Amino acid sequence: MAPTQEKHSSEELLRAQVDLWHHALGFVKSMALKCAMELQIPNTIQHHGGSMTPSELAAKIGLHPSKLPRLRRLMRVLIVSDIFVVHEVASPNKEVAYGLTPTTRLLAIDEVRSNLSPILSLILDSTVTAPFSGMHSWFLDEHSTSLFEKAHGLNVWEMAAQNSTYNQLINDAMVSDSNFLMDIILRECSGVFLGIKSLIDVAGGHGGSAKAIAKAFPQMKCSVLDLPHVVEEAPTFDHVSFISGDMFKYIPPADALFLKWVFHDWGDEDCVKILKNCKEAIPSREAGGKVIIIDMVVGSGPDEIITRETQVLFDLFIMCFEGIEREEHEWKRIFMEAGFSNYKIISVLGVRSVIELYP
Repeated sequence: MAPTQEKHSSEELLRAQVDLWHHALGFVKSMALKCAMELQIPNTIQHHGGSMTPSELAAKIGLHPSKLPRLRRLMRVLIVSDIFVVHEVASPNKEVAYGLTPTTRLLAIDEVRSNLSPILSLILDSTVTAPFSGMHSWFLDEHSTSLFEKAHGLNVWEMAAQNSTYNQLINDAMVSDSNFLMDIILRECSGVFLGIKSLIDVAGGHGGSAKAIAKAFPQMKCSVLDLPHVVEEAPTFDHVSFISGDMFKYIPPADALFLKWVFHDWGDEDCVKILKNCKEAIPSREAGGKVIIIDMVVGSGPDEIITRETQVLFDLFIMCFEGIEREEHEWKRIFMEAGFSNYKIISVLGVRSVIELYP
């Protein structure tokens, strides 16, 4: 006897079709945002007083008049996605004008606020997005090379070491993220830095985080440890010194170590190596020694669907480089294996958390 097939209403079937289309077309939304950034649309609207008609915007960014209808279609996608807003302006033909949202303002150049365009430019760069089109073949490949390396023949760090433009893209992204996040960390979690006399930002790139910490705590001696090719191009900051080295080999001594978005780049075995070097570099807990980690703890943070979805999407994104975003039990395992005694998770950074780790 043939199995009974579950019957669905036309409404249910059409809803399922919409769900599949919406999911499959998600990349168009990402590319629309990338296009708007590359056309400097957020900056242009910001510098025009925060509001522009389609024709004003097209003229300002240098589009041919024939592209105006296409610009309207691009902006319609970004308005439906709540990236921009639209409102009517007082005119005989009831023309509309585009405006910025709190989201878009994070992409507009502004000396006062931190600009997140560089970090999004890295996420949406073709070197990162292209490998995902071959994800199925990577899953079927028994070799352990990363998705990124399978596509490019180099891992991301090798490409950065060989390509100064790509290295700059990564460094700009990390500085951008640090400028944005450190302001919030120092506002919401300044207590984690109290009493520290010396701190090393491990794999701290061009020192965006260390600069912010040194400014907030001028009595603290702040240093940045990173690879030679990174340190060579680092800017000069007052009260921040740069150390050329390799965290897998040796970490200089300090009261506290700061690692922002480092561990998600490495597997468990490598993380334990880094953590053991960290433990050797800091004094006992009684003497104030600790490791301050800024990273994602999947399942922590606001209990909202956008937070949970962003966390698991970013985990799949970082898998491209053989990285991983960990749940708390996975963090605990590598902490204990490296010889640490305790930790505390402070979930006040949206999709990321502050972790205090004690020897």
